[in-house]
Amino acid sequence: MADPTSYRPRTGEIPTNPGVYRFIDPHGRVVYVGKAKNLRARLNSYFARVATLHPKTYAMVHAASSVEWTVVGSELEAIQLEYTWIKQHTPRFNIMYRDDKSYPYLAVTMNEKYPRVQVMRGDKKPGVKYFGPFYPAKAIRETVDTMLRVFPVRSCSAGVFKRAKASGRPCLLGYIGKCAAPCVGEISEEDHRRLAEEFCEVMAGRPGPQVRRITNEMKAAVAELRYEDAGRHRDDLEAIRRVFERNSVVLSEDTEADIFAFAEDELEAAAQVFHVRQGRIRGQRGWVVEKVEETDAGAMVEQLLMQVYGSMADTERIPPEVLVPALPDNAEEMTAWLRQLRSDSGEGKAQISLRVPQRGDKAALLGTVQENASQALALHKARRNSDITTRSAALRDLQEALGAAEPLLRIECFDISHTSGTNVVASMVVLEDGLAKKRDYRRFSIKGDAARDDTSAMYDVITRRFARHLKDQAQSDAAVPVAEFAEPVPADPVTPESVASDAAAGEPAEAAEARDSTVVEREAERFAYPPSLVVVDGGQPQVNVARQALDDLGITDLPVVGLAKRLEEVWLPGDDFPLVLPRSSEALYMLQRIRDEAHRFAIAYHRSKRSKAMTASALDEVPGLGPSRRAAVVAHFGSVANLKKASLEEIIEVPGLGRDTAQKILDHLTAETPAPANDPA
Repeated sequence: MADPTSYRPRTGEIPTNPGVYRFIDPHGRVVYVGKAKNLRARLNSYFARVATLHPKTYAMVHAASSVEWTVVGSELEAIQLEYTWIKQHTPRFNIMYRDDKSYPYLAVTMNEKYPRVQVMRGDKKPGVKYFGPFYPAKAIRETVDTMLRVFPVRSCSAGVFKRAKASGRPCLLGYIGKCAAPCVGEISEEDHRRLAEEFCEVMAGRPGPQVRRITNEMKAAVAELRYEDAGRHRDDLEAIRRVFERNSVVLSEDTEADIFAFAEDELEAAAQVFHVRQGRIRGQRGWVVEKVEETDAGAMVEQLLMQVYGSMADTERIPPEVLVPALPDNAEEMTAWLRQLRSDSGEGKAQISLRVPQRGDKAALLGTVQENASQALALHKARRNSDITTRSAALRDLQEALGAAEPLLRIECFDISHTSGTNVVASMVVLEDGLAKKRDYRRFSIKGDAARDDTSAMYDVITRRFARHLKDQAQSDAAVPVAEFAEPVPADPVTPESVASDAAAGEPAEAAEARDSTVVEREAERFAYPPSLVVVDGGQPQVNVARQALDDLGITDLPVVGLAKRLEEVWLPGDDFPLVLPRSSEALYMLQRIRDEAHRFAIAYHRSKRSKAMTASALDEVPGLGPSRRAAVVAHFGSVANLKKASLEEIIEVPGLGRDTAQKILDHLTAETPAPANDPA
């Protein structure tokens, strides 16, 4: 731990302007980002009385080894820069609300020939009607399932629709009455569109006309002694009633608002939000966070709004009213920021009200949100007390058993997977503070001499991972310090060469084609700091070769262990006998958990790679089928089994594939499949 006095800047060096500051640890990681109206006053508060700081703040200033700042022109600019840096660096000591999913909406694609009902997230599309948000996603799926009973609008994908149309048979939903089956002509295009419009009318909060229509049809059926039809209409009315019970009216129908509330103690806080649309509670979300500093309610509101709305891809859905329990000190700047976010989405000059409700139904609903937050915090603490105790005991026991000099804050585990030496891959999974950190997972493809056996593959993987770490560390050490009054230096642009370098060090868990060339994701892909412990799946050979790889790189102070599956023995480098942990040991359980997770991750990648290789090999001999169109076929069908079951018309659906080439593929696969032997007469 660093002494804060060793890097405390002189008071005269710190400007009194508004700005954003960063605390940085010895590995170059940004551990905290903050903003201030007066940088000098704010930074001096961290160093004046270190012993009296909040426990989390005390840990932060001791974890850091330097502090940097950037002067900006206004508080609004400070808000924007602070949010950008928090998203880029994900500092461990900042308040981080860990639920950054976009809102799920019920969407009806009225821009299609046959409108489709589906659950959608992300950007708003023209010609699509949206209802919601709903949270959790289970709520919206239950609503759709209930509504399709009354209004059986198409809900299948384009591929399912085309296959049903080609075969002349509807899908299962068509058979059970939850789809009107426009794919096979059971309903005309005009009638199906009218059905979709009725669906939208009810979901928009206007069920009256449809309820009256169904009621009249039920009465007519009873008068004509058609009791089965009357019973079906009765069930339809009950279904509509259930949907509206689930989304009861709490405010006037023109109310569009998000209502936030908090419950907190000295160390943690729980936040809840109710999404009110057309006066109905459409969804609810919640977060629990650790408090870093002595933070008041206004500051908590500010951080929550920045992360919830700043990460939204669909900012036009920010409601006109945002109701909170307390206003932040910079309420005007936050309101301007929210208006700017919504205006940038194409909504024109947006009017957004950020305020605290004082009386009436909105204040009462805020109290309900507050009660939900209190319940969430109590439940979290009841669960977390046991969880923290168990994880802390496991990490402490493992450190003592291995004789490690430092706490095992970050553990990385490596595993190799292959089938008889083919399609050799490796995985790296990460535990931080005993919890999986999936954004740091990596997968490796092993080729050439390194793929000849498990030990060679392990040497290759360890070398690649830690060579990249040494490279990043050297770049960080050689970087020119940012001038205290300068604008932040932008990161290096992502180039094909840099992407190739990333792939050599290990590909992130997400598919390579989904990688975004932004600075934020570029930073997330780097191996910025080493683990406290390396675990390999295997016994003495794998441990020794991992140790050799680290030694060859000049890394001699990093502990390495292996966990053998046969007797769950822990192997140390150079030891002829394993370390046997008690079967009931939490330390052994933690090692087993990370080993099993690495094995699962490696197997998943291996199966994916093997499936693609098998599909590609089956198409290698097709005349006239080049690499690009072969890749398109592989992506479209996914496996040889699916391709062999496909008809000529289905193969033609592959983008860029003509009828002649599709026929060649079909003939090639048919020739490869041996005809069944005739039974002897």
